[in-house]
Amino acid sequence: MIGFQLTEEQRDFQKLAHDFALKEIRPAAEHHDETEDMPWEVMRKAHGLGLTTFYFPEEYGGGGVVDPITYFIINEELAWGCAGIQTCIAGTGLAAAAIMGMGTEEQKKKWIPMFCGDDVKIGAMALTEPEAGSDAQAVKTVARQQGDSWVLNGKKCFITNGGIADLHVVFATTDPSLGWAGLAAFVIEAGTTGMTMGKKEKKLGVRASHTAEIFLDDCRIPLENQLGYVPGTGPSGFGALGALKMLEHTRPGIGIAAVGLARAAYEFALDYAQKRVQFGKPIITKQAISFTLADMITAIDAARLLCWRAGWLQRENLPLRNAEGSMAKLFAGDTAMSVTTQAVQILGGYGYMKDFPVEKWMRDAKIYQIWEGTAEIQRLVISRAIAGRGFF
Repeated sequence: MIGFQLTEEQRDFQKLAHDFALKEIRPAAEHHDETEDMPWEVMRKAHGLGLTTFYFPEEYGGGGVVDPITYFIINEELAWGCAGIQTCIAGTGLAAAAIMGMGTEEQKKKWIPMFCGDDVKIGAMALTEPEAGSDAQAVKTVARQQGDSWVLNGKKCFITNGGIADLHVVFATTDPSLGWAGLAAFVIEAGTTGMTMGKKEKKLGVRASHTAEIFLDDCRIPLENQLGYVPGTGPSGFGALGALKMLEHTRPGIGIAAVGLARAAYEFALDYAQKRVQFGKPIITKQAISFTLADMITAIDAARLLCWRAGWLQRENLPLRNAEGSMAKLFAGDTAMSVTTQAVQILGGYGYMKDFPVEKWMRDAKIYQIWEGTAEIQRLVISRAIAGRGFF
């Protein structure tokens, strides 16, 4: 049976996240957009409420709320507050998803509790390189086995929490001639010799979130830091398949943040249109405005439902045969860009000014058509899936 009525627990989480976004995130959003500083105080408060750990299983110290749709409900509200700060709060989830999806039980027990302690700990997932963005199999970062260690050399770019994370999950090739089959994932803890942060990026949007380069120069880690490592075996290509499956399952989580951002812009534009008077009447009485708002809310609802559908498939352990995760991320990202642009247009000159938040939301929206696979790559993934050629 399929229904859309939230459970009492989901309503409680929704209210908790919305109240936190209203009282803690929105008041801090403008400052961190201007300064591009990490909102550590907001993150600590979120951590204290369990908003950074609720989705981890209880056996690893988390809240045990593993239902994807509940995760989406919470993160839509946080992104409604500020997409950049929501990225800070939820960004560790990518590294954690890699560990949960590709790690052995011993590795999960070792690293996931790190994120669930009394203090805020953050993770980073490092896949992208200067020459390996959409073409992930072009990764040039190399991991060579030397005795009882892996030695990594290479460069990563555009990494959320890059260089400041307590734990990085780095994708590298163990044999460049093998393509996908040689790709594996490695956990590098903060302070490991040979890993350094490069340039911190200055960005158009989601400026509260830290984005930077990572350099690996003879970075030595134990063999057991390869995710999926089984003693006595050689390098595993599990990381390649794991990376791509991980992205297909995490993309709806990116999509739902785009939904929250779009909803914020729609609600502001709706309120403005009801109050702004031109030619003697509120502008919402003009068909050009009212029809635009109708299209905005329709797209937002459709995007949310695509995310929820992908989450339902994951919850029921059903395959994403038609790349439903990519569908959700694609449509939600395009919706966020369209809705925020329309919100700026409805406000006219005021929308272009920093005195109003819609220009920030429009800047924030663009990244949702780019990160975790561009809109074009989502269409490629979907087209391959429906043609029966697999995701890749």
